[in-house]
Amino acid sequence: MAFRTRFAPSPTGPLHLGHAFSALTAYDAAQAAGGSFHLRLDDIDQSRARPEWAAQICDDLHWLGLSWPAPVWRQSDRLPRYRAALERLWRRGLLYPCTCTRRDIQAAANAPQEGAPRFGPDGLIYPGTCRNRPRSGPMPQDQALRLDMKKAMQAIGEAAFHEETYYPGPRAVTARQMIDSVGDVVLARRDMGAAYHLAIVVDDADQEISHVIRGQDLFDATAIHVVLQHLLDFPTPRYHHHRLIRDASGKRLAKRDDARAIALYRSEGKRPADLRAMVGLPPASASV
Repeated sequence: MAFRTRFAPSPTGPLHLGHAFSALTAYDAAQAAGGSFHLRLDDIDQSRARPEWAAQICDDLHWLGLSWPAPVWRQSDRLPRYRAALERLWRRGLLYPCTCTRRDIQAAANAPQEGAPRFGPDGLIYPGTCRNRPRSGPMPQDQALRLDMKKAMQAIGEAAFHEETYYPGPRAVTARQMIDSVGDVVLARRDMGAAYHLAIVVDDADQEISHVIRGQDLFDATAIHVVLQHLLDFPTPRYHHHRLIRDASGKRLAKRDDARAIALYRSEGKRPADLRAMVGLPPASASV
């Protein structure tokens, strides 16, 4: 299989040094393997995505020396594809509608009989309030949809999932861990159609991504993505979770860290080589 990787930022703010490190790491890997690097805009949250940020992302990445095939994939163009994947899971009885608000979930998690709240990759683990309600008819179009993790793991079979390999090292994930430590994740949001976990899995499959290179903060979420790949008969890419760029206090950078925005460094006269040095990457000529 040809080496194909991607960088998939959300156009909801400026790219910072952490984004530069992730994009350059993926790009350098593709160059070294004689493969291809793809830019994809995760703009499914149209309430926060802005065209000006999408344009700025492309401009910053070009300035860093990166290039990619056109056109740029945008999640907002792919809603029918996500709906088709959801319909497939719905027909198998693996999804259920959920009307709980965040406040409802918090209240249920804090109930005395539940014990201490449990957290997973998506925050509070859903307590299953809507899981056993009667389900009939076509898949609803205006409600959140959750994956019934217990049914999902039964459909996959423990052995197949247990053998998956994660990078930077092997990791065995059991069905019980997925049920107890991850829970019934949201795959479709009422106001967005599809949620992050589903959209990114469908995109990676359709774009034939062979290697996913991203930050360690998404390491735990990868288990969810592998589950969905099994359920949808998608290939599982090879995953590499790189270190995170942090500030002086050790906190990882966020989009609100405008002081470390690529555009600001550009305005101050920095060069792409300077940013490479700042994040601990070799010069471009030495990275391929």
